[in-house]
Amino acid sequence: MFERLTQLMSLLDVTRLQQPDDVQGVRHWLQQVAQAKHQPAAICFYPEYLPLVAEFPVWQQSRLGIATVVNFPSGQQSIDVVSQQITDALAAGATEIDCVLPYQELMAGKIGGVKSFLHDVRQATGSALLKVIIESGELITCQQVAKATELVIESQADFVKSSTGKVPVGLTDEAAEVMLTVIAGADRLVGFKASGGIRTLAQALALMEQYERITGRQAQPQSLRIGASTLFQELCQALQEKA
Repeated sequence: MFERLTQLMSLLDVTRLQQPDDVQGVRHWLQQVAQAKHQPAAICFYPEYLPLVAEFPVWQQSRLGIATVVNFPSGQQSIDVVSQQITDALAAGATEIDCVLPYQELMAGKIGGVKSFLHDVRQATGSALLKVIIESGELITCQQVAKATELVIESQADFVKSSTGKVPVGLTDEAAEVMLTVIAGADRLVGFKASGGIRTLAQALALMEQYERITGRQAQPQSLRIGASTLFQELCQALQEKA
């Protein structure tokens, strides 16, 4: 079990996307993550706090991803605004971009507009890791979840991410099954980021098993991420107890 929990930690995107927030709170949170014995895959937080990462030299020598969000959470900003958000975030030290898909356009059948948006986002992101949030809990049918996943894969994004965590319905088992089935059929390695309502170790471990069952791949940070805001401390405690 210790090995499985260590593996889970390596997949975790430790997330802080609460509002309101402040510099003191984010700094304390960053310090907690920096001092942890076992490091996650990435931290994910609002772009205005990116400069605080420079206060923690430990991350200059680590491979910890520094992720932030754009077009968040509504997915309704113009591509010009989103492209500028990406440019600014990368200049401030972000290495990973979590961008919300304009899912309302997809639901309205405006597929061409979604494709164009995703193309421009990929161009703006360059070589940085790109995760696209499809907001699966707002999509009405499994067909829409599948289509959104397909469009993200076609755009050459690195990960398909389920949810912002800001809508009533987060990631469901059914949505995860659909997303992972489409990802498993891709002609390249595409990552899956599970987010939205993942609060317990049992949920996270079940997602790891679901990923491995459907894709036939071992869960690794380059192919599976689990985004959570409350899971980190519980996982740290569990690892300490199992050590």
